[in-house]
Amino acid sequence: MDPTFSFKAEIWLWSGKAAWHFITIDKKLSDEIKQFNEGPRLGFGSVKVQVQIGATKWKTSIFPEKKGTYLLPIKAAVRKNEGLKVGDTVHIVLTLI
Repeated sequence: MDPTFSFKAEIWLWSGKAAWHFITIDKKLSDEIKQFNEGPRLGFGSVKVQVQIGATKWKTSIFPEKKGTYLLPIKAAVRKNEGLKVGDTVHIVLTLI
């Protein structure tokens, strides 16, 4: 069975050129995820995951930051389906795949 994590976090907007929305996975949980992901990594050290927010499920990758946390991108379709915006705190179920 793939490891699954359940947590709450706030949606924020990347301040670069593109309007990407993210959730930062806190350091403690990021450290737990790293323990399950000791093998070869994908591009940029990303980790494949399945995510559920509300009734919406999708597959994506989380990306490591220099400060030791992971970033979870939140697609426009997910935000639309769930009525989410920047600043909302959401419940996330994340499964490593």
